[in-house]
Amino acid sequence: MNEHAAKPAPSNGPYTDLRDLLQRVDQIGELKRISGADWNLEMGCLAEIIYHAAGESAPPALLFDDIPGYPGFRCLAGMTNSAQRLAMTMGFPLSKKSLDVVTSYRDRMQGYKPIPPREVASGPIFENIIRDEDVNVYKFPVPMLHELDGGRYIGTDDLVIMRDPENDWVNIGTYRSMVQDEKSVGLWMSPGKHGRQIREKYFKMGKPCPVLISCGHDPLLFLAAGNELKFGFSEYDYAGGHRGEPIEIVKSELHGLPMPAHAEIVLEGEMYPGETLPEGPFGEFTGYYNRERSEQPVVRIRRIYHRDNPIMSIASPIRPPSDFSYSKCVMKAGMIWDEVERAGLSGVRGVWCHEAGAARMLNIISVKQAYAGHARQALHLAASCQSASYLGRWVIVVDHDVDPTDTFDVLWAMSTRCDPATDIDILHRAWSGPLDPLVKDNMNSRGLIDACRPFERIDSFPPISQASPELKARVAEKFKHLL
Repeated sequence: MNEHAAKPAPSNGPYTDLRDLLQRVDQIGELKRISGADWNLEMGCLAEIIYHAAGESAPPALLFDDIPGYPGFRCLAGMTNSAQRLAMTMGFPLSKKSLDVVTSYRDRMQGYKPIPPREVASGPIFENIIRDEDVNVYKFPVPMLHELDGGRYIGTDDLVIMRDPENDWVNIGTYRSMVQDEKSVGLWMSPGKHGRQIREKYFKMGKPCPVLISCGHDPLLFLAAGNELKFGFSEYDYAGGHRGEPIEIVKSELHGLPMPAHAEIVLEGEMYPGETLPEGPFGEFTGYYNRERSEQPVVRIRRIYHRDNPIMSIASPIRPPSDFSYSKCVMKAGMIWDEVERAGLSGVRGVWCHEAGAARMLNIISVKQAYAGHARQALHLAASCQSASYLGRWVIVVDHDVDPTDTFDVLWAMSTRCDPATDIDILHRAWSGPLDPLVKDNMNSRGLIDACRPFERIDSFPPISQASPELKARVAEKFKHLL
């Protein structure tokens, strides 16, 4: 297909599955097809080259086809990594502006209601079922993403689906999964994560832990799985609420776990207490290798379900920006904004989590100050709410005249409105994890920077040396032939 040929406008209404969404992304000109890239380092390296070269422009989604040795198989990266693609996935009005998408998320959450999944009798995921002795995960073009990785990772843009044995709720998380051999994969989960808590419950009972690993699916589910939702709230319900209709699920053969009916590839198996193998290292989203090779639980794969000509979704964590960092920034920003407002704070004008901070470690909140202490209240809420609680580093509050997505604007506010002696607070013993390159004990500190005008001087603070909006508009209109 000619990538530059005219394409029809994208369809309205919720998309059916990943393939339908892929067609819509192609229609807005944000899909790049790459033919002939090898699973061994080439796909990961190409993603790094393309996403680091994008600069301020929106990088495309990458569809790897004609993979040597794997005819009929495809890999997909960066599906939601632009404002337009993320808006399309979430069902928002299309926009190329980051804050527009964040605002759409915040507006939706004012009346948001979760929608539980709907079980159906069958789905495309059952087009092919591989059982027991025939299982071989090397059937798929599992990539070796980075040169220093400890192995090939089938689970990066994945959904790890587990059922809590005590409360009977289904959790979906995103945890890296390394191929150990043709019938087993490792599964690394950071301490404190819901999936790890569920796994430990099974192990304490002396029971194997059933698990599904989806390796190609609706990217809305990946967005849900990668965020800190409250314990007991299923990501299926969360995603359904954003979709506006239930996610269709089918029961797996072995354990009756709910898997997306329209998924591309799903592995099913169990983890057993005390059964581990060396896992890692793996280049992670912070831009570092921060864990040595270590013993991690193993999933014995007993079923593989996949569609015809399946699409494996991959995420290549690298020094930011990566092929998934932008979408994480938008989702995280929208969730923080919603939680801060639900805590009762008014006057929020914007929230942004910068890609340079790996969507977690540099968060900005903009407020229109209305009372003494307003800025500090916003600062501490934005640092401590559920969506910002894990693996943070810096939180900055700025006035409403500062664009939180504009790094230059934020640095200017810090340079001119922040007194280091009185406007920087430190939050100690916060929740971190092994992927934080600075810590080893899963706790860190947070720097909270108040870069707002002092409220007691807000009316007498020196005015900004810039043209008024009215003057700008008048001059721009007069000289529009030059501008």
